[in-house]
Amino acid sequence: MASKKVVNSVLALRVVTLLLLAASVVVMVLNKVKFSDGSKFSFSDLHAYRYEVAVVGVGFVYTLIQLPFAIFHAATGKRWIKGSFLPELDFYGDKVVSWILATGVGVGFGITFEVKRFLDQFFTAFEQVGGAADGGNQELKETESKTSKFFDRADIATGILLVGFAIMAITSVLTSLKKRSKY
Repeated sequence: MASKKVVNSVLALRVVTLLLLAASVVVMVLNKVKFSDGSKFSFSDLHAYRYEVAVVGVGFVYTLIQLPFAIFHAATGKRWIKGSFLPELDFYGDKVVSWILATGVGVGFGITFEVKRFLDQFFTAFEQVGGAADGGNQELKETESKTSKFFDRADIATGILLVGFAIMAITSVLTSLKKRSKY
């Protein structure tokens, strides 16, 4: 039987993972920008960010499903369902979900890096050829500032997801230890 410390650690890590995934999706979903011409831009305008939010949703639902089992196990020292089903779910589910979260991290950082690089080159080139007439430079600077803040917030959401992935990976290691101890 796994030690009480491992069981309690798994519970604590699941709670932290759930909170981090919730924070990540909230930051991403609330990340919107409105330009002076009235046009709007949000996470849903880029497929990569929609994928990231979907991945966070999968991780959130999985962790939410696992939470009652972890609470029961920590409180009673016993499994809610006898047999090997829950240890197997912990073992394989944690691994699969942690690596799914990792794909969301890669996609989130990748798209942010690529689009920011493209926009930086675009804004630099536009300024070098003279920009726009009569106040166009001010509007260009405002657009550059707003898009930069948008992608910075997307990076923050992805960074939170990265921490959630790391904690889920640690949970996966602990559930591997539990499985090894015939638990």
